[in-house]
Amino acid sequence: MGAPAPYLSICIVNWNVRDLLRRSLTSIYASPIASVPNTVEVIVVDNASSDGSAEMVRSEFPLVRLVENARNEGFTRGNNQALALAHGRYVLFLNPDTEVADDALRVMVRYLDSHPEVGAVGPQLRYPNRLIQPSRRRFPTAATLFLESTLLQQWFPRHAILSRFYMADTPDDVEQEVDWLVGAALMVRREAIEKVGGFDERFFMYSEELDWCRRAKSAGWKIVYLPQAMIIHHEGRSSGQVVAARHIHFYTSKVLYARKYHGKVMAEALRLFLLATFGWQIAEEGAKWLLGHKRPLRSARIKEYLEVLKSGLRAGGQRA
Repeated sequence: MGAPAPYLSICIVNWNVRDLLRRSLTSIYASPIASVPNTVEVIVVDNASSDGSAEMVRSEFPLVRLVENARNEGFTRGNNQALALAHGRYVLFLNPDTEVADDALRVMVRYLDSHPEVGAVGPQLRYPNRLIQPSRRRFPTAATLFLESTLLQQWFPRHAILSRFYMADTPDDVEQEVDWLVGAALMVRREAIEKVGGFDERFFMYSEELDWCRRAKSAGWKIVYLPQAMIIHHEGRSSGQVVAARHIHFYTSKVLYARKYHGKVMAEALRLFLLATFGWQIAEEGAKWLLGHKRPLRSARIKEYLEVLKSGLRAGGQRA
């Protein structure tokens, strides 16, 4: 007879953040819940890292189940690969640039144990300096998609639409039901996964957790923000290595989400609007370059924005 199934499966998709991954794994195994036999399993999917990440996991963390992809399959597909191997009652999707603080894992597990109507729970995320990193969200409206993380947000950073989206009207130190949570650390009930399915792999990266939470809510599950649990998040360390690709994946996913939930016409209008904003930024950076202001920076940005325009922000764009 085989060993009993673990209570918690932790799924991590890694790409070229070896040192942060080491810190993340160390924090997991230092967590009190991990000291209980047959309670936690860790699955790392490495997306063809070139920094020795896979070798580090093999040599330093022999208990980790390691999957080595021959190419970068993307964050979403990597999580589905890990999910297919997971046996836990609960599954924690965790970014490699995170560190588990104190007893956060047990806090989330116990909450799900006592709240069977909750399909997913997320901790309070904090930056390395311990300031709170906003992670609670309402579902975006059509107007939100045109404003959030676009040039317009730079011009209108305190717009009421953004305040609503970021839940600025609710305290960040109080347990609360939300529409969705940032996927850097998202603990999901297996029954919810079985009912809703895994992540939609059309999202190479970004918006996959938004889409999953929307499907879960539609299926009747609650999504809860739990500030009693805390996880440190060194935001954007993987995607920050390839800025143009990060822009392309982020905005392509935004357009895909718009098409899925707001229709083809709105999605096409959003795509053209986003491309226009990058065209505007190219002109702006070009003017600054002509004036001799930080020319290397301006040249780099122009190159990045031209790559975005070249992609067309269409699904199936370039890999990282």
